[in-house]
Amino acid sequence: MNLPESDSEDELPPGWEERVTVDGSVFYANHLTKNTQWTHPRTGKKKKVSGDLPFGWQRCVDKNTGKVIYVDHENRRTTYTDPRLAFAVEEKEHVNDYRQRFDASSTALQVLHGRDLNGKTALVTGANAGIGFETARSLAKHGCSVIMACRNLAAAEEAINQIREDKPAAGENCIAIYLDLTSLSSVVSFLYSILILSSRFANLTIENITPLTLSPDSAAKYWDMMAYNNSKLCNVLFGRQLSKNLQTAGISVFSLHPGNMVSSKLARNWWLYRVLFAIVRPFTKSLQQAASTSIYCATAIELAGVTGVYFNNCYQCQESPMAKDDQLAKALWDISIEMIQSVLGNNAPGLENESKRALEEDH
Repeated sequence: MNLPESDSEDELPPGWEERVTVDGSVFYANHLTKNTQWTHPRTGKKKKVSGDLPFGWQRCVDKNTGKVIYVDHENRRTTYTDPRLAFAVEEKEHVNDYRQRFDASSTALQVLHGRDLNGKTALVTGANAGIGFETARSLAKHGCSVIMACRNLAAAEEAINQIREDKPAAGENCIAIYLDLTSLSSVVSFLYSILILSSRFANLTIENITPLTLSPDSAAKYWDMMAYNNSKLCNVLFGRQLSKNLQTAGISVFSLHPGNMVSSKLARNWWLYRVLFAIVRPFTKSLQQAASTSIYCATAIELAGVTGVYFNNCYQCQESPMAKDDQLAKALWDISIEMIQSVLGNNAPGLENESKRALEEDH
């Protein structure tokens, strides 16, 4: 079929209309030939819509015509077009087949545009400031219930008030719970309180990963920059192993990079860092842009079934060779369990299952 040129392969040719069936299958109507088809006239691919209607929308039947209509209660208007068509995704042959929809300039609110997260719950650490705050605010504004896990509850309540001023209903979706990630006993208390019982220049290798490497016993052996690099590598490795452990449970695990030297409170404790962050600020992401990738990983419909993947700028990218080392990931997991047990014994939730799993794998 000869079609007029277009700047976008998703743009429909003149005379075509995109529609959706009750079960979410997208079809295309050609008003010139009076025909319909399931495949996009340009790409030849099929699409579908899934999930709930956008926030504030309702599907009804017009009593006079019997036709399905969509009511936008927020803007007080009606339409015959399913608003989810704006977010239709191509049917994919493999779970990892998905197109890039966002990039480094995208914001968290743009990623969530039109999404209704009512009935969803998110746990956001460090949610009282910086990227954590923008993540929590964006989710709450779209109906998500947000647990703000913070060490400073006063700052967390102030953050909730800011969200409430922006959108009262969003503030009601947020609660703050004390969590100090430097204290294992605090982590355990936090877990029980919300009923969760039921590559950079890092220097970690399979040979030297030990409790002393991860937690030096003296200041002389500690270098803050190397500790930071190692911690980021550990985040990716831990996510890699966690995705394997949870694969049969159908839970997706992602690691991601929010952006370089984003202006947050990370540099508040050293004047040199504050100067460096101030210099590069015009060239780095805003907090809203930095929150976009975590928001995308948490909410994107096309990522259903995907797990163990590393994201940057709202798209999958390759980790460093060290971050893809399965032996190193398993060693980190085992040592993490040992370190927790050395402090909490077997009282930490879930550790008895980990000990059993380790014994089974050894045999």
